[in-house]
Amino acid sequence: MTKGIFITATGTDIGKTYISGLIVKKLRECGLNCGYFKPALSGAEIVDNKIVPGDCSYVFKHAGIPLNPLNYVSYIYKEAVSPHLAAEIENNPVKLDKILSDFNRIKKEFDYLVVEGAGGICCPFNIKEKLMLPDIIKALNLDIIIVASAALGTINSTLLTVEYAKNHGINVKGIILNNYDENDFMHKDNKKQIEVLTGIKVVSTVSNNAENIDDMSELFKEV
Repeated sequence: MTKGIFITATGTDIGKTYISGLIVKKLRECGLNCGYFKPALSGAEIVDNKIVPGDCSYVFKHAGIPLNPLNYVSYIYKEAVSPHLAAEIENNPVKLDKILSDFNRIKKEFDYLVVEGAGGICCPFNIKEKLMLPDIIKALNLDIIIVASAALGTINSTLLTVEYAKNHGINVKGIILNNYDENDFMHKDNKKQIEVLTGIKVVSTVSNNAENIDDMSELFKEV
């Protein structure tokens, strides 16, 4: 059975794709056939009149996966807005059945699968059908990693994200702090307080523009 993890965040532009790329790269370097899947992507690039799923393309390139990224994203939208709105604009609503079908197809290709969400934990995918990100996470039956900023304000946003996930029956496997400076006293205290207040371990801290993610042993010890 393919194992996997779902990457979400405390908000938009926190670094989900960047962290996903580091995780996939690390696991593949360790000899694990790790892949990547994104249920919905908005803000796709247009290159030579062809649509390019930027997040997936980035992860595949960074991790050295020689596959066509178009086959590993269920829904690709041009507008850089929430998936529910992009879907309305393009008249192509997100359906849970398609996401599940793609997930089941893709996981057969890999031993481990990193799945990346969109926006934060509350991200809506289909308002008419009340399909929210937690519904997708639970349908895929995956635990989550929360990517959070190391900067000022992260204690509040991280605690809210953890509580929202717990209230929706989602298991939080760990927290990763992005743009972490080990010499910054506030960053160090943020890490400490997040662990104390949530009871969840910060499994890794990633410095600005890091090329590798350091300690993954706690997170993937069952792999």
